[in-house]
Amino acid sequence: MSKDGSHSSHVLLTLGVLFTLGGATRFLPGPEAAAESPRSPTSAAAPVQETTEPRAGEAASAAPTAPKGGKLQVCFSGDQATSLQEDRWLFESEQETLNAEKIALKALQADLQQQSADLAAEKATLNARWEKMQAEAGADIDHLSRMYGAMKPDQAATIFNQMDAAFAAGFLRRLSSDQAGLILASMQAEKAYVVSLKLASRNQDVRDAEAPP
Repeated sequence: MSKDGSHSSHVLLTLGVLFTLGGATRFLPGPEAAAESPRSPTSAAAPVQETTEPRAGEAASAAPTAPKGGKLQVCFSGDQATSLQEDRWLFESEQETLNAEKIALKALQADLQQQSADLAAEKATLNARWEKMQAEAGADIDHLSRMYGAMKPDQAATIFNQMDAAFAAGFLRRLSSDQAGLILASMQAEKAYVVSLKLASRNQDVRDAEAPP
């Protein structure tokens, strides 16, 4: 081949390479196309999903959470939890106070019952002693009445003149009517009159109650 033919082939080969490169660059996206081209689904950023979990350092909300196992769970904030704790402490403190007062009232009730039992026993003792004293006094009066009945009427009248009218009437009430009449007849007139009134007024309340209206 001649020198002119070799030069022409080299020029044609160079032009073919340039045309090939130029055609290839037409299909490559330019800067504007790259900027305007839509993002692919895989390259697009995933949307930010809101989370209900509290951030670190923030208090949990007081809204009820989803039920688990059929039970409603409620979360409280720090202030609410503190308030509930204080209310619980006050309730327990008041409960302890009430329990202490209840124990004190039971002790007081037991003490009062013991005092009542002691008073009842003391009253029974006093009643028994009083009945014994009355029986002994009645026995003494009966003995004195028999002694006055055995005396002569004028001698007994001298003693009855010195007695209280009510006391003398009590002795004469224990004597027979004959003995009492003889003693009254031997007593001073004024004294015998007062003693007679005392005898007549004895059991007056009973006679008034039995009298018809």
